[in-house]
Amino acid sequence: MAWLIVGLGNPNAQYEGTRHNAGFMAVDAIATHHELPEFNMYKKSSALVSAGRIGDEKLILAKPQTFMNDSGLAVDKLIKNLKLGIKNLIVLHDDIDIPLGEIKVSRGSGSAGHKGVESVIRQLGAKDFTRIRIGIQPEEGKPEETEEFVLKRFSRKEKKFVEHTIQNACEALEYILQDGLEHAMNKWN
Repeated sequence: MAWLIVGLGNPNAQYEGTRHNAGFMAVDAIATHHELPEFNMYKKSSALVSAGRIGDEKLILAKPQTFMNDSGLAVDKLIKNLKLGIKNLIVLHDDIDIPLGEIKVSRGSGSAGHKGVESVIRQLGAKDFTRIRIGIQPEEGKPEETEEFVLKRFSRKEKKFVEHTIQNACEALEYILQDGLEHAMNKWN
């Protein structure tokens, strides 16, 4: 059985490098690190996909091209077209409630106001999937205007933390695939 690894973000060059695209950044880093094929459009789902293996595990990496608030449309189509179960879905996304530099691994939790996760839960009609939450909260704490904040690029100072955080998210994924979710949650939470 394959794993579907979805990074959430917004398509188009204007959103590259923004906080809300941390999921895209993580999936790109996974593909690069494991030398997976280039991402190509999978028209049946409105997502860019790349398939390969990490160890013995077959996986499909995906970046929905539906914009963040409609991510669930692409995820639902991927699951149905690829005939995968929700238990084999891992979603990587930014989280404003987690400090920059940290990640958390969870399963079955609510969206906590994240519109992309909300869309996935709504489309699937379930929340029993794994999430790797990538912290983007700045040093000074959670900003009041989160919708504007998440569409801003990381500062030069923050970029080193972002790289470290993305690396940790990649390691967490490998940990889930090799050692299981419980071990990953114990290590990363």
